[in-house]
Amino acid sequence: MNNALDKIPRILLYVLMAICIVCGLMFYAGGTEGSLEVAGDFLDIPRFTDLFLYWCYILVVLALVITLVVVLVSYATSLKYTPKRAIRTLVYVCVFVLILVVSWFLGSPEELPIVGYEGTDNVGFWAQCTDMIIYSVYVLVVAVVATIIGAAIYVKFRK
Repeated sequence: MNNALDKIPRILLYVLMAICIVCGLMFYAGGTEGSLEVAGDFLDIPRFTDLFLYWCYILVVLALVITLVVVLVSYATSLKYTPKRAIRTLVYVCVFVLILVVSWFLGSPEELPIVGYEGTDNVGFWAQCTDMIIYSVYVLVVAVVATIIGAAIYVKFRK
């Protein structure tokens, strides 16, 4: 029975990979539904754009749910066996949430003009949310570079 449970992740991987390949092929090789004029140029509209986008949404939600479940189970185990380390992890999570909150308030809800776009998703909440994500990525990239440099310095002087 345990051997069958070990095969489930591999089978799910192959199924998800097959669906990704099929959706990608349908999007890129499935033909077009006409064209759209953008700034004087005519661009083809792929026939299976909605299918491709919905599949991407499903994968993002699936990745988020799996990540949250694994993190919560890991945190609960860590809290049970090593509470000091669990508290330190909680501090890191609070710092990340603080970065998100600060970057939210740095964002602007003003309209972002996009050539050829007629919708309302580039103003208000979504414009501010996009700014928040961009600013958070900037901060996290700087943190990663600083960590890499700091680790290199630490290893060099530790010897």
